[in-house]
Amino acid sequence: MSVAARSPAVRSVSLSRPWTARMGVPRVRMAVQSNLVSIAPMLTKLQRDCATPLSVLRHVADAMADDMRAGLAVDGGSDLKMILSYVDRLPTGNEKGLFYALDLGGTNFRVLRVQLGGKDERVIATEFDQVSIPQDLMFGTTEDLFNFIASGLAKFAQNEGGKFHLAQGRMREIGFTFSFPVKQTSIDAGILIKWTKGFAVSGTAGKDVVACLNEAMERQGLNMRVSALVNDTVGTLAGARYWDYDVMVAVILGTGTNACYMERVDVIPKLQGLKSTSGRTIVNTEWGAFSNGLPLTEYDREMDAESINPGEQIFEKTISGMYLGEIVRRVLVKMDEAGALFGECVPEKLSTPFVLGTPHISTMQQDNSKDLQAVGSILYDVAGVNSDLSARRIVVEVCDTVAKRGGRLAGAGIVGILQKMEEDSKGTISGKRTVVAMDGGLYEHYPQYRRYLQDAVTELLGSELSKNVVIEHSKDGSGIGAALLAATNSKYEH
Repeated sequence: MSVAARSPAVRSVSLSRPWTARMGVPRVRMAVQSNLVSIAPMLTKLQRDCATPLSVLRHVADAMADDMRAGLAVDGGSDLKMILSYVDRLPTGNEKGLFYALDLGGTNFRVLRVQLGGKDERVIATEFDQVSIPQDLMFGTTEDLFNFIASGLAKFAQNEGGKFHLAQGRMREIGFTFSFPVKQTSIDAGILIKWTKGFAVSGTAGKDVVACLNEAMERQGLNMRVSALVNDTVGTLAGARYWDYDVMVAVILGTGTNACYMERVDVIPKLQGLKSTSGRTIVNTEWGAFSNGLPLTEYDREMDAESINPGEQIFEKTISGMYLGEIVRRVLVKMDEAGALFGECVPEKLSTPFVLGTPHISTMQQDNSKDLQAVGSILYDVAGVNSDLSARRIVVEVCDTVAKRGGRLAGAGIVGILQKMEEDSKGTISGKRTVVAMDGGLYEHYPQYRRYLQDAVTELLGSELSKNVVIEHSKDGSGIGAALLAATNSKYEH
């Protein structure tokens, strides 16, 4: 069957009241004692199959660096697309004026405006709005999706005022953050390679997404111009580097995942003579497609086989927010079938793909109460299962196992990028402060995952070298970054 991913970007889950307090009586009926004799070996096998010892992390980091080089040598040279961003000028702080950003990166899109005041005032003011994309549009037509986006942009633009003002004689310019694989042909044009993150919009592959947006804006009567097309990671890097010149890498860990980094143009064979005013450019790795040497389980393989893109985006399916909760759900279903984990037949709700989201497993793993009240409440309310304390403890172990693998693999991927940069720069990075800008709800809201990622980076680099690698949270950086790149590439003088 085809599984439609429904998990939104990771966010905090608030519980209204402890389940024991509702209506004055326990709402969750205690399940009969689960068959731990049958379940314990399953948990042990899961932990073994998900294990990420240092040897596995080293292999993943080395393979990531090798695949990056192969992807830079020739298009199609590896699983990694290594897409050239055509960004060779980054914001300097001199930018002035009103600029917009449109960020399409998952189950929501964001619109943002920013008033820039140059070196002295920097960012004077920002405003944004977020709009959920109806699921039918994720499987609809190109025209319907872009019409919906342009309509949201038009409504947002109507409320411009206050500190926001457009200089006379100027057209509003947009930085368009489009977080799907695109073969960029210039700073303001790019051909969609394929949809990811659960999208399957018909008629877009092979088309210029900027042209799709421009046509939709014309249908709305909206007088705007896209001056920069960027990936969310590229926007995050630009936004973070505006404040900190040591930013060299940007990573998104949310519903989906990706990474980009600053690269020297002289080590990109497939550039074929393309000139860069700075000698550097940003490369969008599209690392979600990486697959070399990853520790996979039977649950991963089954989920992949039933997904809308079997055999693709394997790294993303092991480390990103869209999939972690679904992996946990599949493990729990098998445990219930084999050992009556919840003391009865598998409930229909638990059998529903993607009913258990990563926000749920994050909240369950953070439950420190004596009887794991939050775990019991989520299992009952979300998955429709009754649980005893022993079952809840096993659930937490499963959540931890899946999150630990995801975080540590993400950390290994980051080290792979740094390793490639270090080797090709002949040691110019080693020993210097190097900042990795990190954005995305998974990284922001899942503290255990975040800790596992940092632990992997430290293990791989060693305690001394890892002190120079700073992983900084850059919240919502891609939107500001896209607006800044629109300013940098403006057709008007600053």
